[in-house]
Amino acid sequence: MDAGPELSTYLASLRLLIEERLKFDTELSGQCPQKLQEAIRYSLLAPGKRVRPCLALMACEACGGDIKSALPAASALEMIHCYSLIHDDLPAMDDDDLRRGRPTNHIQFGESTAILAGDGLLTLAFETLAKGISDPQVAIACVADLASAAGVEGMVGGQQADLEGEEIEEISLEHLESIHRRKTGRLLTAPLIMGGRIAGADLETLNNLKIYGESVGLAFQIADDLLDVVGDSRKMGKGVQKDADHGKATYPALLGLEESRKKANIIIEQACDAISGFGDRGNYLAALAKYTIERDH
Repeated sequence: MDAGPELSTYLASLRLLIEERLKFDTELSGQCPQKLQEAIRYSLLAPGKRVRPCLALMACEACGGDIKSALPAASALEMIHCYSLIHDDLPAMDDDDLRRGRPTNHIQFGESTAILAGDGLLTLAFETLAKGISDPQVAIACVADLASAAGVEGMVGGQQADLEGEEIEEISLEHLESIHRRKTGRLLTAPLIMGGRIAGADLETLNNLKIYGESVGLAFQIADDLLDVVGDSRKMGKGVQKDADHGKATYPALLGLEESRKKANIIIEQACDAISGFGDRGNYLAALAKYTIERDH
């Protein structure tokens, strides 16, 4: 299912801004070897939903800020996300051959270059943030937000816990949620906090954005788990039923398909409640939250 027409049009307008910024930020000097730049741009500029950078722009606008002021944060977030996908696809991790409908980076460029492309995107993300946000204090706070969300207590730690979870015979729902709050949720919450900071939001508003992000992040993961079971690989641009093949714990495996859907719906209600105080300025965020669990890819 596609997002509603109004939300789709809005997101398309944000993606245009994001795509231009990503191209600009990866026009690297001759000091970067050509093959490495090609590998970076191959993955980063591949067609994608741009969920994380869109969230940063949406939060900035919902808090009364100028969308364009959040573009460095949006670009940095997509770089981090892309680096994680390149590394996740490697044979040592998920061993995937297809990403966004195209050969994965290591299939296209070789494992060594793919690893370096991921490393390059990781470091370029923080350079983009540090140079692109005009207020030094906001820049520092956003660097800390992104580092925490992407690091050892966030996405990287969640990925390690996910790998270890493959060796646990019976994993609890609480443990599974802990994994995904780090692996997926933290990097979906950070854009909202960063966008809010750039707009000058107060602490209460930032906390509401945090609740929204954590809720959407968890629902997003449940939806991903469901799509891995019932999704169409042609629409998704990647293989399905990979989690079962790798012995990974998932929400459908623990709760079943119907209970997983119910849980996702309850969580999205919590997300929408958290931003109810935004009024009309939060309409697009609410619509995106609902789309998170309605999507088919």
